[in-house]
Amino acid sequence: MTLPRDYRGQTCALARSMETVGERWTLLILRDAFYGVRRFGEFAAHLGVPRAVLTDRLATLTGAGVLERRAEPGTGRREVYGLTPKGVALWPAVRALTTWGEEFHPAEGGPRRVFRHAGDESPIDPDGRCTGCGASVPAADVLVAPGPGLAPAGPDDDPVTAALAKPHRLLTPLLTGAPAGRPTKGSR
Repeated sequence: MTLPRDYRGQTCALARSMETVGERWTLLILRDAFYGVRRFGEFAAHLGVPRAVLTDRLATLTGAGVLERRAEPGTGRREVYGLTPKGVALWPAVRALTTWGEEFHPAEGGPRRVFRHAGDESPIDPDGRCTGCGASVPAADVLVAPGPGLAPAGPDDDPVTAALAKPHRLLTPLLTGAPAGRPTKGSR
């Protein structure tokens, strides 16, 4: 028996949302967009996703108004992807799924990456609040930092994995002017 590709006949908001973000790879693409990944090659190298699948998922997210394609700032020679306000509004869902995964499917050694409030570098709790000042932290004020489960950087790491070995503010471009590397076993 083959499962249908869509949720026709379903009228709830969750089913309608799944039409946009429910395909395999889509949430990881969104996670990387929050991390600051902008170029097609960077997504492909970091995720190890087949290029045809990546093309399809980026087209779906762009068509749904979650991502937008625009000229790369500074050079204008190539296009990059960026989250729209509609895409940024998905941050609580991405954060919640990450938190859920850390609790119920933890990696050996602890989380590979942790979220901190850029204002005071305190951890962010599962509800998205800073544990230091108590503020609700929007995506633009989140630092993604290496966690205790992050393996040491290796010479074969793709550029995204290497860049994420240092604290980085969400929604800011992760790489500028660097060519995308090849997928590696440790990049996911």
